[in-house]
Amino acid sequence: MLPATPLLLAFVGASLVLALTPGPAVVYILARTLAQGRSSGLASVVGVALGNLVLAIGAAVGLAALFAVSAAAFTVVKWAGACYLVYLGVRLWRAPAAAAEGAAPVAQPLKRIFRDGFVVAVLNPKTTLFFAAFLPQFMDAHSSPLVQTLSLGALFVGIAACTDLSYVLTASLVAPRLKRVPRGAVWGNRLAGTSFIGLGLLTAFGARK
Repeated sequence: MLPATPLLLAFVGASLVLALTPGPAVVYILARTLAQGRSSGLASVVGVALGNLVLAIGAAVGLAALFAVSAAAFTVVKWAGACYLVYLGVRLWRAPAAAAEGAAPVAQPLKRIFRDGFVVAVLNPKTTLFFAAFLPQFMDAHSSPLVQTLSLGALFVGIAACTDLSYVLTASLVAPRLKRVPRGAVWGNRLAGTSFIGLGLLTAFGARK
């Protein structure tokens, strides 16, 4: 199910580097943690991890091959993900209006945070293509490709969840200090919203490799 120890260690090392690289999911996790605290960050991590696991399974059964040969399928999912990121960004920009007038900001339910994290992850077709390109480098040609892809994909998702958790713990330590900054919550939401909108536009107009 897993490669030999030297190759497995190489896979773990490469996965750590890749998982620590900020992307839409990391931005979402940081934004939710800074806005509502550690519990919201943990809910977003679980949602993102489940979305990544769905993509790993999709890559294992051939979804990546579909994206590789069908520009239409890739484009549809890419634009859906981009629109959702822009939607989240606009929502964050509009959220501080009540807080700016002195009212208490409305906390998002954990179920909604989990759902948004899942959607952000699963509507990123580049992750599926990444699995299709990255995982075979560590597979044994004489073993079942389906079993190996599922095993390595699940391992990568677990590693990414651990790195996302480190982002949550770090952000939860910084969040109380940011709240003491005048209008810090307002500008924090706007910064996160701008990041989401920028990532959405980058996703929409990014070239298909």
